[in-house]
This record gives sequence, structure tokens and C-alpha cells, in this order.
Amino acid sequence: MPSRTQNAMTEDSLKMYYERVKLIPLLSAEEERELSMRIQMGEDAARSRLIEANLRLVIKIARSFSNFDIPLVDLIQEGNMGLIKAAERFDYRKNVRFSTYASWWIKQAVTRSLVNSRRAIRLPHRKEELIRRIHKIYGDLSQSLSREPTHAELAKELGISAQAVREALELSSAIVPLETEHDEEDCGSVIDVFEDLTYSPDIQFEREQDRTRTLALLEELMDRERKVLMYRFEFYGTGRSTLKTIGQTMGLSAETVRQIEKRALRKLRERNTELYEYA
Repeated sequence: MPSRTQNAMTEDSLKMYYERVKLIPLLSAEEERELSMRIQMGEDAARSRLIEANLRLVIKIARSFSNFDIPLVDLIQEGNMGLIKAAERFDYRKNVRFSTYASWWIKQAVTRSLVNSRRAIRLPHRKEELIRRIHKIYGDLSQSLSREPTHAELAKELGISAQAVREALELSSAIVPLETEHDEEDCGSVIDVFEDLTYSPDIQFEREQDRTRTLALLEELMDRERKVLMYRFEFYGTGRSTLKTIGQTMGLSAETVRQIEKRALRKLRERNTELYEYA
């Protein structure tokens, strides 16, 4: 019931809009020329008059696309945006009627709306055009070669790089939902595919055990050797320190610190065969 009521309200609004548009008088070629001159001089009233006089052109073009699954009112709105652009860019010196010039802008705005409405993520118009060309060339080459064309073959026909073709095809791929709500065996959640490691008690326990074992090994070293390794492997919680930084802290040269680290690691390897790297 709510959807029927909403549809009825939309139809009534469109009827009222049609009636208002019909009352707006059309323009002659001379009037369009005069309005274009005034628009170029920055007159907003002239721009509004030129747009209003051509609203029925938008309705006509939008209706030709009404067999798609986009509401007609939305197509008209997008077409009006194209009409506004056309009014801003129209040049009377080209000796062409405004309706002829504006039709291209209106159709472009409507078709862009149709393309974008079918994608969860909007793509730039140039990318959409490139994808359309790739699919067309793909079909032609598939028939002539009797097989699927490679990215390099598509790129050669289009005059672009194979990388550009690959990226465009990736953008045109369908988006897969992370969650599904159907009661089918093949359906599931993203958790079924990717493991959630935000909290893992077993991994946390292993890390704590590694730290405990490593600290016990470090206790067997000399004081300077233990401090150097704890600075180098982030045991103080300040990040991995450089040899220069450690040297400045302990009053040693960077080379001396490197030698101490090398000697301490050699001792640990000799005393224990199972070293656990603390990260």
C-alpha cells in the first residue's frame, strides 16, 4: 500500500510538472540568439528563460529512456542538469538552434545516470567509456580469433597499454557482498573466508610465552649485552632503536654497540637451540 501511494504521488507530481511546462512559451531562433548574448554578459534571468523554454525537450528525451528501471522523475532531473550545462556553454555564433545543441548534453546526463545507477561505486565517465570500448573490441576479436583475446591484443586495438586494459576490466567486475542472507549451503559470511585475528587468546598466549623464554635467556648475558638486545628488539616498548641511538644512550660508539649485539646473539645461539623471535 505505501508503494502504491508513493507511485500515485509521483504520477500526480509529474502531471502537475507537465502542465506547468506546457504553459512556458517556446523561443524563436532570434530569441535564442538574444538570450545567448545576454547569458554571455552574465545575466542570470536570460539563462533561466532559455532553460525554462526547453524543459519539454528534457521530458521528451527522458521518456525515450523510460523503459529502464530508473524512475522517470529521476531521468528528468538528470536531464535538467544537462540542460543547465548546455545553457551555460551555448554560443549563438555557431548558427545552430539551441535545442540541437542541448540535446547532446541532455542525453549525456541521462545516460551517465543510467550507467552510474547500475554500479555500487561510481566511475568517471572516461573510465565508463573505456570499459564500453573494451567490451566492444573484446566481442569483435572473440569472433575473428575464435578465442578469448588477450589483454595485449585488446590494448593494441585500443591504442593503450595492457596495464590500462587490465585495470579497466578489474573496475568493471561485479562487486561481491561480504554477507549473504540466503539459506543456501554455499552462502555464508566473510568470517567463513577470512579468519578474525582481532582477538585470539591462543596467539596472545604464545606471544607471552615467547617473551618469557626470551627474557630468561637474556638474564644469562652480561648487563651491556642484555641492554643492547632489549633496545634493538623493542623490549622497552619504544620501538626498534638504531645502533647510533643505543650508543648515545649508553655512552658507546655505534660500532661498539654492533659488536656487542653480534657477540650477544652468538652466545644465545650457542646456549639455546630454540630461539623465539619476539615481535
